[in-house]
Amino acid sequence: MDWERFEKQKDFILEIDKEKNILRQTHLSGGGRRENDAEHAWHMAVMVWLLREYANEPLDLAKTMMMVLIHDVVEIDAGDTYAYDAAGKATAHDREEKAAERLFGLLPEDQGEELRALWEEFEEYETPEARFAHTMDNFQPMLLNDSNGGGDWKEHGIRRSQTEKRNEKTGTGSREIWEYMKTILDANVARGSLKDE
Repeated sequence: MDWERFEKQKDFILEIDKEKNILRQTHLSGGGRRENDAEHAWHMAVMVWLLREYANEPLDLAKTMMMVLIHDVVEIDAGDTYAYDAAGKATAHDREEKAAERLFGLLPEDQGEELRALWEEFEEYETPEARFAHTMDNFQPMLLNDSNGGGDWKEHGIRRSQTEKRNEKTGTGSREIWEYMKTILDANVARGSLKDE
């Protein structure tokens, strides 16, 4: 065994455990506590497997699942930026790049480069896997929020136009899932959880 390599892998494994401490704005289904980044990633990985038949294009399933599992590890350093926080979004890219450098740099070089490339692929939104991963990243919190009667949208005073802007590329990963998501938006406007202009 290459003990130096193993130690780097172990250090990374322990470091990404901190993702469990990063709380998101989304609450668990049925009105539970706020979810953490690790729960969000696990949930999406299962969703990728279950919903793959709705992807617009054939997928490398393992790659897509790994992509959603690691896409938010940078938030260990960068913190979670709420989807509708314009000021936070303005600085998110720089914070996340710095975090990616440190976190993926903990690994043996080959694995660090591989995971960094996977993270960058997600960020670039250009491959079928990245597009479907983003669809899951948008669909998962919407499902949870809908299961809570749209409470997170209501609490933050979110408008339908904001959710549509956030999801403007969602259909590039799955047109069918995006069509379903629009019915969720309609229902939440009707119940008053989302403001409609």
